[in-house]
Amino acid sequence: MDRDTELQLIDELLEIKASRTFYLDEGVTRSPVSRYISQERFDLEREHLFRQVPLIAAHVSELAEPGSFLRKNLAGLPVLLTRDKEGRANAFLNVCRHRGTQLVEAGSGCSHKFTCPYHAWTYSSAGKLIAAPHFKQGFTGEDKADYGLKRLMCEERHGFIWVRARGEGDVDIDGFLGGLGEELAALDIEDMFLASDETIEVEANWKLIVEGGIEAYHFKVAHRDTIGPFFEDNLSTYRIFGDHMRSILMRSSMARLAPDTREDWRLRDHAQVLYNLLPTSSLLVQQDHIAWIHAEPLGPAKTQLRLATLAPKAQAHRADHWAHNHQITKTTLMEDFVLNESMQKGIASGAIEYMTFGRFEGALDAYNRVVEGYLDQATALADAANPPARRNGGC
Repeated sequence: MDRDTELQLIDELLEIKASRTFYLDEGVTRSPVSRYISQERFDLEREHLFRQVPLIAAHVSELAEPGSFLRKNLAGLPVLLTRDKEGRANAFLNVCRHRGTQLVEAGSGCSHKFTCPYHAWTYSSAGKLIAAPHFKQGFTGEDKADYGLKRLMCEERHGFIWVRARGEGDVDIDGFLGGLGEELAALDIEDMFLASDETIEVEANWKLIVEGGIEAYHFKVAHRDTIGPFFEDNLSTYRIFGDHMRSILMRSSMARLAPDTREDWRLRDHAQVLYNLLPTSSLLVQQDHIAWIHAEPLGPAKTQLRLATLAPKAQAHRADHWAHNHQITKTTLMEDFVLNESMQKGIASGAIEYMTFGRFEGALDAYNRVVEGYLDQATALADAANPPARRNGGC
């Protein structure tokens, strides 16, 4: 972010602190529990949200050289990421075009050729069918050029590889980011590496996990024995950028900043800056690194989470430091995840019909309204394509 924005955000937080109040929205809002427990609802989210927007599939360092490949599951689909001989990043459905066998089983590696384990149809890292046993005799009249791997939209931007599972044509990633592109660019994520990386499963809806990260109301309670003492009580702000959100959680050290040192103030030294990139990635900007949390929703009550620590390449030698910070992040997040699982069981019991969001939890309602917008749009398009039949014999 630019310097003026950084100082404005610090000033805003200090003003709220001085006024002994909170960052308040207009009113109390509610979120029906069906949003978190319904299989039908989850299926709509997967088809009309996860598969329709660009998702962060990998950090560029994971596909660093020509021949690098990764096998991923994105939005419930098997995906193969490659870097071809020309250095281009590609995304394909990891499915042989002959009989539908999943093509690559290895999670990662280096190869410019991929051979189907069923009938040995072989594809290049650019997705072209380059060999198939007895093709001329057995597939008379067919053209190999028509049997390339199913290509998905793929673009490298701001240190990540973005993939969209459905839809034709390219996507303007910066346009999709709604104005956050410049702030992400300033983080120099492309010059970072994966210092730590692990995957866990949480028995909770993916939206509960996101919601837990964008409010500070719980911080002094849920994290009282870990990082809670280093932060202000229920003091955070948020801004919406298109479909995405930036929220700021104030550290106690910010209140001790001296006005005569204003030129040296740095937001990330005295706050956690969280970017929620709809729908499934969050970037938690720390003092000297970034925690990347990526969700792969598996069902209404199950979410696979990737927890990664991104650190500057120039600081790769500080392995112990990055491992220590990764563990702090994981410990804190696990406190949230345990509560998320408790919430999932609680709302499934029928004890409540809706979540209640207080005025200082306005970010949760704002986030849900964005998600609802995608589903409402899908419903409107479906109704337009298949208008309901007229009743009572009308014309």
